Amino acid sequence: MINRALLRIKIVQILYSYYKSDSKSLPVAEKELFHSIEKTYDLYFHLLKLSIEITRFSAERIETKRNRLRPTSEDLNPNTRFIDNSFIAQLSKNVQFNEYLTARKLSWVNDSEIIKVLFEEIVSTDFYMEYMNAPSVDYAADKDVWRKIFKKIILQSEDLDDSIQDQNIYWTDDIEMVVSFIIKTIKRFDQLNGDEQPLLPMFKDEEDAQFATKLIRSVLTKGASYREMIDANTKNWEIDRIAFMDIVIMEVALAELFDFPTIPVNVTLNEYIEIAKTYSTEKSGTFINGVLDNIVTQLKKENKLIKVVMFTDNKK
Repeated sequence: MINRALLRIKIVQILYSYYKSDSKSLPVAEKELFHSIEKTYDLYFHLLKLSIEITRFSAERIETKRNRLRPTSEDLNPNTRFIDNSFIAQLSKNVQFNEYLTARKLSWVNDSEIIKVLFEEIVSTDFYMEYMNAPSVDYAADKDVWRKIFKKIILQSEDLDDSIQDQNIYWTDDIEMVVSFIIKTIKRFDQLNGDEQPLLPMFKDEEDAQFATKLIRSVLTKGASYREMIDANTKNWEIDRIAFMDIVIMEVALAELFDFPTIPVNVTLNEYIEIAKTYSTEKSGTFINGVLDNIVTQLKKENKLIKVVMFTDNKK
């Protein structure tokens, strides 16, 4: 689930905090990195659980209306399509899902207000009304309405974003990526799998976990040499005018260039330029692109970077 794009971001964030910290320990930095990764995986389950809580809220609202002193005909005969959603019913019984929630003690019990806010946003949408008023729906339609809810409501909700940040500082900036994983999960759900439907694993494979460990260790053990390369290629810049985040991003990029020869140069450069655009200054993407391009060109001439020759020459 946690792909390399997210791993790169987390490593940059952890290293930025590491350099700004008074106490510097490689084991502590590694531990903090994997703790952050675990928290992102928690958010995946936490947001999946949100769909069940919203459904439960809807069911409770229906029951409250039924028990009014003078219920209307609509109160007594409500449209229960939303609360009878077959995808939600399957998810609520999922063995892996429930075991994880229990083990990690994840709950929305202290954040009930956001559930009400999201439900009211959902019922005001055209796609919800179309779903509720369709002549009939099937399992595919039940999945599709929740795909739309995550994409158009949950992902876009500033109230939820604020709530998530208040619940856990590790979840800041993770919602967009995690929602994309949830949408992928919804698409993969198969009614025939019942309560044994596989959810996404924390890592796609062991290789990605090793990638994270090797990359952060490379920066922490060889950072001085990477910094020298950066300094040599930024002589026309006053060091105090270079955003510190830019320096961290370039160090991680250089570590990847040197220690992961099977990853194409362009892939590495593009990944870190995109990180710079989001997490540093407005001009950081262009600046980092120029500096790293100069370094790569120089290393290629000196035959110090094997994969530069491998992947650049193959494209000619």
